[in-house]
Amino acid sequence: MKIVIQRVKQAEVEVHSKVVGKISKGLLIFLGVGQEDTPAEADYFAGKIVQLRMFEDDNGKMNLSALETGAELLVVSQFTLYGDCQKGRRPSFDQAAEPKKAETLYHYFVEQLRKHPLKVETGQFQAMMDVKLVNDGPVTFILESAPLKEKPRGRKIHGASHAS
Repeated sequence: MKIVIQRVKQAEVEVHSKVVGKISKGLLIFLGVGQEDTPAEADYFAGKIVQLRMFEDDNGKMNLSALETGAELLVVSQFTLYGDCQKGRRPSFDQAAEPKKAETLYHYFVEQLRKHPLKVETGQFQAMMDVKLVNDGPVTFILESAPLKEKPRGRKIHGASHAS
């Protein structure tokens, strides 16, 4: 999965000039699903996002999570996060999941977020959307599932494997 999270003062998604998702202070989450992604990544990132300290405390330090602040979440599917622009002039989307798999994992991810006591809104999967937002900061983070697939590097010490 590739996820872009933006802290916003407000955000909304329109499809055919109709608002389908709208939040006030919270997080706008753009979600791209890759070919190798599984529900395990969705579980991990849903838990990570609601606990990620992206909001400022009384001292101006990013020390509070969405759960601690009651932030609202708006999730928008975005397969173009998997656009590979390294060759030629047209992006390749070969690493993006097929639409059926991507939609299943997108909805599963949203379900995992909804298990937390937060307002969760969504865009519309595979629709042309107008996304309107007012950035707060701006504060933007990018999360990727690649590290979940890598085996931990380690070194042998007296016959035992220890992570370095």
